[in-house]
Amino acid sequence: MTENSMSSSTDYQRSAPSRNAAPSIISPDLKIKGDLHCAGDIQVDGHVEGDISSRSITIGEAAQIHGAISAESIRICGAVNGQVKGTTVTLAKTARVTGDVLHQTLSIEPGAFFEGQCRRIDASQSGNVASIMKDKTTTASTPSSPSSPSQPAAARA
Repeated sequence: MTENSMSSSTDYQRSAPSRNAAPSIISPDLKIKGDLHCAGDIQVDGHVEGDISSRSITIGEAAQIHGAISAESIRICGAVNGQVKGTTVTLAKTARVTGDVLHQTLSIEPGAFFEGQCRRIDASQSGNVASIMKDKTTTASTPSSPSSPSQPAAARA
């Protein structure tokens, strides 16, 4: 039975997540120190000190994140202090983001607080979530490089 349990656990880790699977939820009373990596969806309502990478991330209104976030789809309603990198990034009216945002599509609702630079990345740079998560480690560890020009924050209406 132990052998069978290990086999099914390994198969589960290798299989692609179902789009209909329930998201992993970090509740408001949970505080995590460390990185979170998930192949599916994560909803964070608590406090995380560390980097988060997933297919889809939702940061709730009461959430506080101190670290980099990378995913295909990101919706921020709470506080984030760190780099945000995703194909589609949405800052809700209750969002408080301090850090750079790298995106393919960016939406900022009126009332959102954003302090940092935003930079559009094309499809070849963003690719799928695997490349976003891989790039995150090199980009997040180097806050700025002297050879790259500074780009002002911009929002398109």
